[in-house]
Parts: sequence; structure tokens; C-alpha cells
Amino acid sequence: MKKLINISLILFLSLNSFAQKFSAEEQLELDKLNKIVTNKESHDTALAGAYLGLSEILAASNIDTVKPLCEKTKQIAENALIRNPSQQIKLSLYKSLAGAYNNIGFIHKNKGENEEALTNYLNGIKIQKLINDKEGLAISYNNIGVIFDNQGNIEQAIESYHKSLKIREELNAEHPNDNGYKKGIANTLVNIGFIYGHQGDNNKAIENYQKSLTIYQEINDKSGVARCLNNLGYIYDEQNNKELALMYYEKSLKIREELGDKNGIAFCLNNIGSLYKDETEIYKAEACFTRSLQLYQETGYTQGITMSLLNIGGIYFTKGNIVKAKEIALQSLELAKKSSFPEYISRAAFLLSQIFEKENQGVKALQMFKLHIQMRDSISNESTKRTTIQQQAKYEYEKQKALDDAEHEKQLAIEQEAKAKQKIISYAIAGGLVLVILFFGFVFNRLQVTKKQKNIIEAQKQEVEQQKEIVEKAHLLLEEKNSEIIASIRYAKRIQDALMTSQKYIDRNINRLKNQSK
Repeated sequence: MKKLINISLILFLSLNSFAQKFSAEEQLELDKLNKIVTNKESHDTALAGAYLGLSEILAASNIDTVKPLCEKTKQIAENALIRNPSQQIKLSLYKSLAGAYNNIGFIHKNKGENEEALTNYLNGIKIQKLINDKEGLAISYNNIGVIFDNQGNIEQAIESYHKSLKIREELNAEHPNDNGYKKGIANTLVNIGFIYGHQGDNNKAIENYQKSLTIYQEINDKSGVARCLNNLGYIYDEQNNKELALMYYEKSLKIREELGDKNGIAFCLNNIGSLYKDETEIYKAEACFTRSLQLYQETGYTQGITMSLLNIGGIYFTKGNIVKAKEIALQSLELAKKSSFPEYISRAAFLLSQIFEKENQGVKALQMFKLHIQMRDSISNESTKRTTIQQQAKYEYEKQKALDDAEHEKQLAIEQEAKAKQKIISYAIAGGLVLVILFFGFVFNRLQVTKKQKNIIEAQKQEVEQQKEIVEKAHLLLEEKNSEIIASIRYAKRIQDALMTSQKYIDRNINRLKNQSK
């Protein structure tokens, strides 16, 4: 119950104290997530996802809320998984659990607790591999790359970044309209550019920053734009183009102030302060470094605190306040060692070597200078440069090979399709020929039948003609016979008529006799 009250209190303070920092879209999402976590009827999957979502939205404005919210996510997800839910629910819970590990890892990274961060990231990766969460794996590989980079392990850093980049490019190809994948690509390109910048390969660094800047602008990601502008400013600063560097720093600072990004503001102020220091505007530089330190202390970002302390220590050394410079340099060296930041160990050791030299402590000065060289070389020696080049070449080769394989598969598919079409055409032609043959066979058969029928008809016709001729002959013969008979009859009648007394003669004689008797 106490833990629930604490979580509710965190949410209340965060949602009210920092409400003005959120965009309208973020505020709507916060309200939605808050309703889920305060609803007793909410399902475990919804609750775990809501606490995780809150931790991510609140991270920029109130980083202290992230870990307790993610611990709550872990608790809900782990308890629900014990009950062996359905596969779909299990998948959702695992995603939330992996996300919680990642976010907790991020908090440890910010505190300079790199080993704890790495442990959490690796726990997240195990789950993401289990559920084949490509998007989660891309994020985790990128985060691990940052840890390795901070530790000066360039080979593993660049390998992790390229793993992340490869997955993100695949996801972007599958979902070209999803800006989230584009943002992921840009984030990884920035990190790769950062490695090139620290190794002095400014052209490669600028190339990666420009690529990522184009993507951030395309998807209207202001935070990403600010990050790229700041990094480009740093490169131009290194090239001694102070005017252009300041322009980029100030553009980045303006965006980060609009976003309320404390760590981002502090980072810009550190860079602007370093530029002022190089221009011997010590008091302007000190003001920037002091404000930067305050902001980093508010967010608890150990790496930033270490960087700001180093810069302030350098100001005191320049002003001749050796005691204060030494105090701050020792403090920053302790933090850098604790956090395993070779770059800051190198810088702190170099500052201390100068301080010990001023104090005529030659042995300590030499020790610190050797430590400085050792740490510097661990970051930017020829071996790590070669590793970076080799990793980049490997990535480019694998990417090109994947493209070539895809093109080859496409070509094979086209060829197979062409073969299939040719086969269909061949079958169609063969089928057509068969039909033509069958048709001609049918026609030939019909012609034969017709011819046969015609022959029969002709034969029948001839027979009929013959019969007709016979009939006609018989008719003629009959007519002749009839004529003869008629002639005979007529002849007989004439004979008869000749032999018989005529009726008139008889009647006349009868009448004469009658008259005589009177």
C-alpha cells in the first residue's frame, strides 16, 4: 500500500509540477496513461504499459520518476507472467518488462553507474530476443553502444551501433511511413558521428551529423535537430571556426530551452563556455559552466556533472586559484573513475598534472600526465581508429551485400517469373497447337463425313435418277399401252356402233308403226 501511495504521489507531483513542460500531444497522452493507472479495473498489460509510458514521457522533465515507475512496471509484468497468461498477453508483458529494464539502465548510465546500466540493458536484450522484438533490440544495442563508448571500448561501441543501425534500416524499409524508425536511424548515426569526432575524423563526423540532421528535420524532431546542431558546433569549434561554432551552439540552445530539456541546455552551455574560455572571456565562460553544473545536479546526470566540474576547475586554474582548482579536479577525477569515463579521466588527470607541476610536485605531475596519455590513447589511438574504420567497412560491406543479395534475389525472381511466363507461353502454344490439331482433325473428320455423306447422297441421287428414269420409261410405256387400249376401245366402239341399229332409227320405226295402227 505504501508503494502505491508513493507512486501516486510521484505521478501527482510530476503531472502538476511539470505540466507546463509538455506539448499538447504529450499532455493528452499523460492524461490517458494516468486514467489507466488510477483505474482499479485496468488489466495488467494496460497497467504495465501505462507505467512504462509515463516513465518515458516524464524522463525529460523529472528524471527521478523514471526508476520507481519502471520498477512498478517490472512488478506488474513479473507477477502477471507467473500466472502463465495467453501468448498474446505474455508478449505484451514481456515488451513492457524489457522496456522497463532499458529505462532503468538509462538511469544508471546517467548516474555514471555503467556496469549496472549494462546489466539492465543485457536483461532487456534477453527478453527482446526471446520475443523477437526487433525495435526493442535496436534501442538496446544503441544504448549498449553508448556504455561501451563511455568506457572507451570503441570496438564494441561501434559494433553495437552498427547492429542497431542495421535493424533500424530493416524496420524502416518495412514501415517507410513510421517516423519512429527514421528517428532511430538518426539517433544511431549521431552516436557513430560522435565516435568519429572524438577520433579526429571530422569529415566523417560531419557526414553522419548531416545525415541525421536531415532525418530529424524531415520528421520534425526538435530534440534531435538540437542535438545535431550542437554536435556540428563542436566539430566547427575543433576546426577553430569559432563564429560558426557559436551560431550552431546558440541555435541548439534555443531549441532546448523551448523544450525544457535541462541536460540539453547544460550541454550547450558547457560548449559555449568552452568557446568563451578559448576566446579568453573567462567570466562569461565561468557563468556558463556554473549554470550548466546546476542543471546537471538537478537531473543527477553524473557524466554532465563531471564535465562541468572539469570546466570550472580549468577556470580556477586559469585565474590562478590553484587550491580551488585542485579540489575540483580531484572531485571530477573521482567521479570519472567511479563512472569509468576514460575521456574525463584523461582530462582530469591532465588538469591535475598541470596543478601538481605548479605546486612543484614533479612525481605526481608525471603520474597524472601518464594517466592522461593512457586514457587519451584508449579512446583515440590508431588501433581504435582502425577498429572504427574496419567496423564501418564491415557494416558497409554487409549492407551492400544485403542490397546485392536482395538485387540478386530480385533478379532471380524476375528470371523465374520470366521462365514461368515462358513456360506458360510454351504451354499455351502447345495447348494451342493441340487445339489447332484437334480442330483440323475435327474439320478433316467432318470433311470426310461430309464427303462420305455427299457420296451417299450422290449415289442416292443417281439411284433416284435411275429410278426416275425407270418410272418415266414405265410411264411412257404405260401411256403407250393406254393409248393402244384407248385406240382399241374406240375401234371396238366404232365396230359396235356399226353393228348396232341406231336409237333414232328404232324410235322412228316405232312411231311409224304406232301411226299405222291408228
